[in-house]
Amino acid sequence: MTDAKDKIAVLGGTGDLGWGLALQLAKAGHPVMIGSRKAEKGETAAAEVLKAAPDVDVRGGDNVEASAWADVIILTVPYAHQMSTLETIRDQVQGKIFVDSTVPLMPPKVMRVQLPEGGSAAKQTQDFLGEDVRVVSAFQNIAAAHLRAGKQDEEDCDVLVCGNDPDARQVVVDLAEAIGLKAWHAGAIDNSAVAEGLTSILIFLNKKYKIDGAGIRITGHASG
Repeated sequence: MTDAKDKIAVLGGTGDLGWGLALQLAKAGHPVMIGSRKAEKGETAAAEVLKAAPDVDVRGGDNVEASAWADVIILTVPYAHQMSTLETIRDQVQGKIFVDSTVPLMPPKVMRVQLPEGGSAAKQTQDFLGEDVRVVSAFQNIAAAHLRAGKQDEEDCDVLVCGNDPDARQVVVDLAEAIGLKAWHAGAIDNSAVAEGLTSILIFLNKKYKIDGAGIRITGHASG
């Protein structure tokens, strides 16, 4: 299981998903740094986490500082800012685990699956950062509002974890389960296309059926 001493950076932690992940990971005992393009925004978001959970270890800074500080980095920015963020932190993440939760939503048609030319957003990240970075795809299908409110539950939504390195995937599976979610190894980074595409479908279901944060469940019973 992931060592509680592992330091986690959440890039884009000023947004709903990133802030929720930062809060729940900090409450689970991980030192967390919230990164943003501007350090003061990261610091403000960290202060808000401390208001919600006064005893956790959380701080804020810019994306470069957070990436250099952390052992595991989680990217939670909108698709439009994915590549520009990667360009700024490429050197700082070498040799580390990099978790990409990016969904290629292209407004205004966010309820339509629109995968990028490379096959998936996470595959683009792996190709750009290079083989020395163990890129893992996860958390695309989690309702951000549930994370912020601490309402996530393994009965509500499962997490598909994709990546080329099984050990890196296991680290992320452990992180997800540490914050109350059920996570599954889902194969190579190319398979991230499924989780990314599902997000548009879940958005459609939320609107069509008035669901408060639709999720996915893997049925059946694992034997080991």
